[in-house]
Amino acid sequence: MSTLKIAIQKSGRLNEESIQILKDCGISIDNGNDQLKADATNFPLEVLYLRNSDIPQYLIDGVVDIAIVGDNLLIEKGKHIKVIQKLGFSKCKVSVAVPKTFEYNSIKDLEGMRIATSYPNTVIEYFSSFGMNVDIHQISGSVEIAPNIGLADAIVDIVSSGSTLFKNNLKEVEVILKSEAVLAVSPKVTPEVQSIIDTLKFRIESVLRARKSRYILMNVPNEKIEEVGKILPVLRSLTVLPLAQEGWSSVHSVIDKDTFWEVIDKLKEVGAEGILVCPIEKMVL
Repeated sequence: MSTLKIAIQKSGRLNEESIQILKDCGISIDNGNDQLKADATNFPLEVLYLRNSDIPQYLIDGVVDIAIVGDNLLIEKGKHIKVIQKLGFSKCKVSVAVPKTFEYNSIKDLEGMRIATSYPNTVIEYFSSFGMNVDIHQISGSVEIAPNIGLADAIVDIVSSGSTLFKNNLKEVEVILKSEAVLAVSPKVTPEVQSIIDTLKFRIESVLRARKSRYILMNVPNEKIEEVGKILPVLRSLTVLPLAQEGWSSVHSVIDKDTFWEVIDKLKEVGAEGILVCPIEKMVL
């Protein structure tokens, strides 16, 4: 039987969240300290821990079948690599930042200036879209220090919270793109490996769906069940179980975690009581 080879970042936040989603999919990875390759014990999967910037080329060459990688990196180094699932974590922006003392009015203020970045292709394409030329200084790390040491007038780099920019007396002035972790697939996968990818993707979708949802149950007067049904975004129909107390039922459903406070307020208004909201581990449709 074939084994699916997946690349994930060797270290950092993306590494931790990638391992977590595989665990949530029920996949146990036998990984010792500082191993660059590890096998799953209960799924045909081999994990390769790689330097983030190398992952797109490994996908293009077919050395790995799939990868969990930031889509900003694919835009920079692997535009033709297919993304089969957005994963919703490791969200960030690729932004233009300038010194706080820089009087910035528009992108045209950077015409002909020196831009330090780890994303030269993204920068060239972005500034070319405005008909502009800039002097690119490619740096592999610590881009934010470039203006302070006189190497560049501005930078283009990943921004998460903005604290690193603040510490280096920089301000964000333009957002080039928004990024998150994605599941990307090599163009060279075989049909047998594709079958394993489909199985893994199904598990990941179930985990992501559960992360976005909450299970809700409540006690509702029977005459109010129809009104409750209009409030709840049910999967198919409400689950309604009669209570020992006559005239009341226990109503169960699933709601979006980002809007459940608004939903609960509406449920209370129509007479729902004893409302419980619980996390969902997996959600298979």
